[in-house]
Formats: sequence, structure tokens, C-alpha cells
Amino acid sequence: MAHVVPDERDIADRLDRLPVTVLHVAIVALCALGFAFDTLEVALGSVLAAVFSAPHHAASAQQLSLLLASMYVGAAIGAPLLGRLADRYGRRRVIAALLLWLALTSLGASASGDLNGLTIFRALSGLAIGAYPPIVIAYLTDLLPPRRRGMLIFVMVAFATVGPVAGVFLVRWLTPLQPLGIDAWRWGFVAGGVGAAFVAILFRLLPESPRWLRARGHHADAESELRRFECSVAMATPAAVGWHGADTAQPSANAKHVRQSQGMRTWPVIAVLFFLSPWATVAFPLLSGAVLVHKGFKLTDTLLYVALSYFGPLIGTLLAALVVDRIERRMTLACCAAAMLVSGLVFAVGQSPPALVVSSLVFLLFASIFVPAINLYGAELFKTGSRAAMVAGAWSLNRVGAALAPLVLVPLLHDGGAMAMFLVIAATLLGSVAVLAVAPRGRQQRAVE
Repeated sequence: MAHVVPDERDIADRLDRLPVTVLHVAIVALCALGFAFDTLEVALGSVLAAVFSAPHHAASAQQLSLLLASMYVGAAIGAPLLGRLADRYGRRRVIAALLLWLALTSLGASASGDLNGLTIFRALSGLAIGAYPPIVIAYLTDLLPPRRRGMLIFVMVAFATVGPVAGVFLVRWLTPLQPLGIDAWRWGFVAGGVGAAFVAILFRLLPESPRWLRARGHHADAESELRRFECSVAMATPAAVGWHGADTAQPSANAKHVRQSQGMRTWPVIAVLFFLSPWATVAFPLLSGAVLVHKGFKLTDTLLYVALSYFGPLIGTLLAALVVDRIERRMTLACCAAAMLVSGLVFAVGQSPPALVVSSLVFLLFASIFVPAINLYGAELFKTGSRAAMVAGAWSLNRVGAALAPLVLVPLLHDGGAMAMFLVIAATLLGSVAVLAVAPRGRQQRAVE
């Protein structure tokens, strides 16, 4: 009997019409665990900002700016490079490799002898930190049923926020203890490195994306991986009648050319949004500790307020998961930008601990919705064969913005205070809203190509 090659559209349709299965949930859970260690590394930047702003560790504004920016410089390089590798060699394989790299560089940061060494290891860690979010969201966008895609990705992000909370509380708890005579912030990097290595090993057990395998021409492998999902126990009902699937007809060559040119026109708009967003979503949590120290709070109190504020992302993403697939993607992003604008202003002028904690929590709540929403929005707009590279390429500009933000905002904070710093953040939020007004509609609850 002749071997029958599975039809490309048939594989995609079968994948899209599956219910949420145990395998889907296991993938989301492991992606969340990996994301927790990725975001823990980002949160350790806030710890370093507070530690090296305190009197007994005080670094110059230039040294602190370079330290905080170094991770994002690495991320700006790592995101497009690893995104292209993920499109060529597979999402799962690249995710496992970058987690192993993160483990090694985190352990290196924990053992660094001075600020220069720490800065170098943070830059090397950034290669992986910058690539994980766009590649893992591209991986999940490939795999998850369209009607539950946004909800499950937001649940993944919500549970990942446990990483920063646990990491900052761990460092605060260990600060007065200094086990084995080692600084608490170093133990934070040890925990992150060991955890990332553990998740990398587990990632080898996950399936590769059948959609990606099909796009690369590996039809037999795509069929094999798809059967793993089809044989998995269902946890929710399949998509209801009326699901907005993709057109089942094979597109003509002209239609493919039109879609490709639309994708190329869409990318610059997405890239601008990605570049503007970290001036608020990254710079605010990164520098909130330094702002509190600048306002006169003790280091231990500052770490407590920073840790409490990280409950905002957990609350925000869990609540957003309930409604994210019912609201147009651009509207979600615009509402988040407006909320960050108001809460950031309260934080900039506030002096009392309750006002500072609440405003910071609210800011991080909406920032935590904005970041996965913009990644999901971008991932849904691009085709499978280039999804990881396009989103990761845009994400690299996000990391460029994140690298520039401390270089600009730390001197502003030192010279002009919190309000001067926040005015720059406010300008980028208003710019994001303006770009969203001309951006293409999102594809919530629709099949991806």
C-alpha cells in the first residue's frame, strides 16, 4: 500500500478542533514553570537596582545603568537569533537549549567577583531571557485550541509570576542571614539557575508543534505528534459550532503573496509597539526599588514593597484570562496603557507606604496583562513558518527599548526625581495608544495560519 502523506490543512484543522487535553495542560504548566525562572531573572534586576543603590553598596549612576541595561542588550541580540533558530530547528528544542544556557549564566552571575563580571553575566543571561517569551508564546499559539488560546496563555503567564514573588521574598529573607557568608542576591541567582536546568530537562519530554512540523514539510512527524494530542484525555469540550476557523480552501499563489506582503506591512507596526512598551512595563518595575530608596526608604522595607507589588501580575493575569478572548486585542492593550498611566502618576507623587504599594501593584497588574497580550497579538498575526522569527524580531526591539530605558531613566531619577522619570514613561504610553489606533485587528478566537 502506498504511503499517504497527511494533508497540510487537515493537520492544522484537526489540531485546531481538538478539545483542551491533559497534554495541552501539561505543556502550559511546564511553559509556566520555565517562564517563572525567566521572569525571576528579570525581577532580580529590581533587587540589584535596590542593593546597589543602598549606601553600603552604592554604585555610580553609570555603573548601575550599565548593570541594569546589560541583560536587555543581550536580549536584543538573543531574541531574533534564537527566534530564527526556533523557526528552523523547532520551538521545543530551542526552548530547552536556551533554558540550559540561562542556568549556566545565572550560576556564573552568582559567582561573579565584581560589578564588571556581574554585568557581563547579566548580558549573557539576556540572550536566553529575551528569547523565551516570544518563542514560548509562538509554541503555544501553534498548539492551543483557538477558542481557549488567550485564556490558557494568560493562565501560563499568571502562574509564572510566582517566580518574581518567590525570588524577591527569598532575597529579602536571606538578606540579614547571609548563609555561608554569601550575599542574599547571589542565592537568588543560584535558585534561578538550578530551576532553569530542571525545566530544560523536562522540556525534552514535550511534543514538537505539529503545525511547525507540517510547515517544514515533516508530515510523518507532524502526524505522529498530532496523535499524541488526539490520544490525550479531554479536559474541556471541543470548539462550539460557529468557531471562526481558517479558510479550508487551499490559497492561490496570488493570495499567498498578498498575505505575505500584509505580514511585512504589519511587522513595523508591531515592532514600534514592542519598542515603546518596555519604557513602562520593564522600566517601572526595574526602577521602582531605586525610586523607593531615592524617597528615603530602608533597603529591607524597599524589598518588601517590591515583593508585595509583584502580586499584581498574579492577580491581573488570572482575572484577564477570564475575558481576554472576548475583547479585541487592541482594546485590551489600550486600556492597560491608560491604567498604567494613572497608577504610575500616583506612584511618582506618592510618599506614604500604602499609596506606593497599591499604585505599584496596580501598575504591575496592568503591565502583566499588557506584555502577554502584545506577544499574543503579534504571534496570531504571522504565519507558522515565520511566527517565531517575526515575533522574536519585534521582541528584540522591545529589549532594545528595555536596554535604553535604564540608561535614560536612571540619570533622570538621580537628577530630576521620580516625576521627571515618569514623564518619559507617560510619553511612551501615550505613543503606544496612538500606534494602536492604526494597528491591524487581532485574531482572538480565530485559527492561525
